[in-house]
Amino acid sequence: MALLSVKGLGISFGGLRAVDKFNINIEKGQLYGLIGPNGAGKTTVFNMLTGVYKPTDGTIMLDGKDITGKTNIEINREGIARTFQNIRLFKEQTVLDNVKIGLHNRYKYSTLDGILRTPKYHRVEKEMDEKAIELLKVFDLDNEANVLSSNLPYGKQRKLEIARALATDPVLLLLDEPAAGMNPKETEELMETIRFVRDNFDMTVLLIEHDMKLVSGICEELTVLNFGEVLAAGKTTDVLNNPEVIKAYIGE
Repeated sequence: MALLSVKGLGISFGGLRAVDKFNINIEKGQLYGLIGPNGAGKTTVFNMLTGVYKPTDGTIMLDGKDITGKTNIEINREGIARTFQNIRLFKEQTVLDNVKIGLHNRYKYSTLDGILRTPKYHRVEKEMDEKAIELLKVFDLDNEANVLSSNLPYGKQRKLEIARALATDPVLLLLDEPAAGMNPKETEELMETIRFVRDNFDMTVLLIEHDMKLVSGICEELTVLNFGEVLAAGKTTDVLNNPEVIKAYIGE
């Protein structure tokens, strides 16, 4: 059984069909790519998968459970986390606190515990600090734990956003153009990071990307969207050599 199974997914905005009859099956542990020209509907698909938009029709199954139409928070608790094309960090919070915000999905204490600073509050905060530092070490950010996230270099902000997403303990990680704005060296480091996350966090990854070097170097399978519909899907090499896919990109 596929970890993520999407069938007939579609959404309309004011009579305009933005995505139509979208199907995808992603097996546990896969590095899967979703590509297509600008405006093809890729981010719209991500927004439906994560509860930002409610699909007009179709179903989304995560590990055999129907999560269609659930809220963003409910879907995150079910095990889907994401990053964004335009980095969304809490820029006036430290690197450590950004990761701890993700951890609040798993570590809890009452409002009263927080106000009174009870022993439970201090215990949970200590546990979150330790877990956050563990995650930051993975991305070589632990020495910058107390730095404001807005003061990090661009490439490190990308890594921090991934670390925060992982803090929610997902089974499926969605990356929306993670290499956007990166130089070639940063992109190479990002590819290594994504592989490391998949291999060491028992993670399944679906990414939107325009960087074809990254796509061909990391994705095992691809789905191509064009004008909101699936143009091609399959093994990466086969898809990238598909004349229809080549035509769609040349015409972008």
